[in-house]
Amino acid sequence: MSNEKNLKPVREGEEINEVKLKDFLLEKGLITRVNTELKVKQFTNGYSNLTYLLQIEDKEYVLRRPPFAAPKRGHDMGREFKVLQHLNPVYNKSPKVYVFNEDSKIIGAPFYIMEKVNGEILTAKSAFSKQVSPEQFKTISDTWVDAFVEFHDIDYKTAGLSELGRPVGYVERQVNNWGKQYLAAATDEVPAAQKVMMWMSENQPKKYDYTLIHNDFKYDNVVFADDSWKKISAVLDWEMCTLGDPLMDLGTSLGYWTTAGDPEFMKQGLPSPTVMKGNPSRTEIVQQYALKSGRNIDNLTFYFAYGLFKIAVIAQQIYYRYKHGHTSDPKFANLNKASALCCNTAWQAIQKNQIDNLY
Repeated sequence: MSNEKNLKPVREGEEINEVKLKDFLLEKGLITRVNTELKVKQFTNGYSNLTYLLQIEDKEYVLRRPPFAAPKRGHDMGREFKVLQHLNPVYNKSPKVYVFNEDSKIIGAPFYIMEKVNGEILTAKSAFSKQVSPEQFKTISDTWVDAFVEFHDIDYKTAGLSELGRPVGYVERQVNNWGKQYLAAATDEVPAAQKVMMWMSENQPKKYDYTLIHNDFKYDNVVFADDSWKKISAVLDWEMCTLGDPLMDLGTSLGYWTTAGDPEFMKQGLPSPTVMKGNPSRTEIVQQYALKSGRNIDNLTFYFAYGLFKIAVIAQQIYYRYKHGHTSDPKFANLNKASALCCNTAWQAIQKNQIDNLY
């Protein structure tokens, strides 16, 4: 179940100009000669930026580029590179990066190259195939929460990331911006979406902490060192990292955290390894996070609803690109249904003022 299982041949239309790329790798000192075979494969478990494995000489690198026809906002390769460059010395779970290229002439878009981190990536599919036990999931969830709390404890000033975001007014901006983005990408009538947007604008917290936040911290974005599950070697997908309210980060993670106790349509619509027995409930995750971080968690319903709505917007934006022919990946074909499910679940949480037992 290592991350090799998430590799496939490059999808048609998403190929890389290998000749130009080899010249670039040579120029940057990442290879020693240009007349050597370059093997390129594509990681399949991501839903956003395109990620490729480069195998050349006796080396392995990972290349990240934005999706085709995607707006730069949320897909800024230079920003993501800078985050990792600054984080690596202070957070040993951030991958080492080698070089960023802004010139679109090489592969058709800006990109950066980083190290390949070996280990175990826990997707819904891989967790089921390996039959991870309830006892193992207790270890996995503990390790995951520890890494999450450790990340929120980073001194962003020491890391040189004070300019990464504008934490003052962060919550209000996020509520407004995600609402606008949803409306811009909407393809179906989802009444719950309007209700959630209105409720969040009227019930957002006015006081909150701010820290570095990842904005996509979930099981399949971490690389476990091995299947003892006691150590995380790397956290992946830093494209949305910024300065903001850490509880919004937690809310996003809770939005992905479908559980064994959720109805079948939630498990099918939001597939996650967290549905397997042994994983804590969402309420238990919050309790663990609060205990380990020392943070008070008020306004929990807001943060959970926000997390679900944000996931709804991201799914809807990807579906919008799929519907308009900008990507052909078949796993995007039903993301409009996943988006609607997130909106409906957020509205259920708001009405019940709880984050578990929603239906």
